[in-house]
Amino acid sequence: MTLATAADSASRLVRVLVLHGANLNMLGIRELGVYGKITLFQINRRLRSLGNDLGVDVVDFQSNHEGALIDRLHRAHKEEDGVVFNPGAFTHYSYALHDAVKSIRPPVVEVHLSDIRYRELWRRKSVIAPACIRQISGRGIESYLEGLRHVAGRIRGEC
Repeated sequence: MTLATAADSASRLVRVLVLHGANLNMLGIRELGVYGKITLFQINRRLRSLGNDLGVDVVDFQSNHEGALIDRLHRAHKEEDGVVFNPGAFTHYSYALHDAVKSIRPPVVEVHLSDIRYRELWRRKSVIAPACIRQISGRGIESYLEGLRHVAGRIRGEC
């Protein structure tokens, strides 16, 4: 790598997709005892703020449709440097999302607001986690923030 190329890559803004799956648009309304009162808008706002601090351009996308999430992951292959992904209920059965995560270049961190290890039996297993570089769950919004920190560090070769 030439000195000019190294300087260009060091100054380039890292771009991370935050991908939200099924029913996450209902945060702040649904199951307050599990997910709390935080809304998806508030999560995205906090992530953009942290992204500014980290020098990361945060792009968010939410869909209740598995195919739309797959399509957005495929786009991330060319457009983003990393992905923070909360698949929602797709976590537990979507091998199609697992395959989409495995097929793209950017590293993916799976995140969950609640701790899926202590939820209903059917929620305890993630079929997507094995395709990801890390899973963070049970820390509320901090799961997302830690996920962003981790993927940004991985992109920059810091972890």
